[in-house]
Amino acid sequence: MEKKYRKMTRKASGKVREIGEGDVVLELPLSVAEVMEGIPVMVKELSEAVGLMVISALMTSECEGLAGKKNTKNPKRDANWWGSELSPIYYNRQKVLIERPRIRSKDNKEIPLNTYKAFRDAKGMRSSVMKQMVLGISTRNYEEAVENLIKGYGIKKSSISRHFVKATSGQMEAIIERDLSGLSLCGIFIDGIDFKGQMLVVALGLGIDGNKQVLGLWQGATENGEVCKMLLEDMVRRGLDTSRNYIFILDGSKALRSSVARVFGEDVTVQRCQMHKRRNVKGHLPPKHQSAIDTRIKAAYNMASYEEAKESLELTVKYLDKINPSAANSLREGLEETLTIHKLGIAGLLRKTLSTTNPIESCFSVTRTVTKRVKRWREGDMRQRWAVAALLRAEKKFNRINGYKDIPKLIAALQQKTLDKKDAAA
Repeated sequence: MEKKYRKMTRKASGKVREIGEGDVVLELPLSVAEVMEGIPVMVKELSEAVGLMVISALMTSECEGLAGKKNTKNPKRDANWWGSELSPIYYNRQKVLIERPRIRSKDNKEIPLNTYKAFRDAKGMRSSVMKQMVLGISTRNYEEAVENLIKGYGIKKSSISRHFVKATSGQMEAIIERDLSGLSLCGIFIDGIDFKGQMLVVALGLGIDGNKQVLGLWQGATENGEVCKMLLEDMVRRGLDTSRNYIFILDGSKALRSSVARVFGEDVTVQRCQMHKRRNVKGHLPPKHQSAIDTRIKAAYNMASYEEAKESLELTVKYLDKINPSAANSLREGLEETLTIHKLGIAGLLRKTLSTTNPIESCFSVTRTVTKRVKRWREGDMRQRWAVAALLRAEKKFNRINGYKDIPKLIAALQQKTLDKKDAAA
């Protein structure tokens, strides 16, 4: 039966929508309802997400009324939690799947949920439910939107907004305090992201199996050395092993490079983002030279060997010295570390993956789209909550990196580099 519902849902919307209590923050940070203005298409999508969160919370609330809080002992309770099941409901004129909690009585009979019964009845749902949700969110009246959805299904008004706030804050704390001691990493991407007037320094770990995981983020006014150092020290506090051989893929920030050296040692292996380097050089050039110079730099980075790539870049530096010394200095600065992956002998798809900090940029693409017309950002942790929500949502959809089959070669190269340094020191 479950497969049948999955198939029907795909026909209606092109994908299966699976919403559970634990997914609340991944779909939508609560604060959006307070600041969102306009954006009809986005408001509709957000309204769908909010509606499904309300439905999930209402079913959970009914279960707690019957069996008490989940995972708590209460010998006087008349029923017990009994797992959950993906079940169909009607929302926005289509069937969608939702994680339905199950409750059983002491005589081992399942207790039907009145809320689930209401959500499952297509005829009982008023046609104006989605319209009222959109109106409530577009006018930034979150409570009204929730009440309209509940009334639309014929359910009595229930105060559940506190549940959402608690869930969102809990998710933020979970990522900020995530234990890193059990991770087997070979690489760490770190980049500074400009997010609504604040700088967020984000760290993304690359596992030896090719999977990515968010390690943490730190908020500051600028991407200065202290902010970067605090992020790194916080990762170490939460268990990140500093004795392992990592390759750090960093943006062009000198402050970030310096902070990595202070925390992980001067001999740390660093790959500077080639994309950032190209952008920086172009930024020093007049338009008539930008395309030709960028093509030369890109061609150098695509060369197979370290020697060829370095020679080509150095020739470009000499050429730039004649036409624009500032651009030449920009390319010269950190040039050697933009070729670290060449020197390690990494080629193919893995080289392409490790040459930029793009995996971090992609984490924020959805959030930038949704928030581009937000008019007012409040002080405190609002930006951080949005950023955490974006990272968690992106993390759920992470795939193994391109070129992951060559990661053993990367690990071997990093180990050999360490051995060579020890031999040289001896």
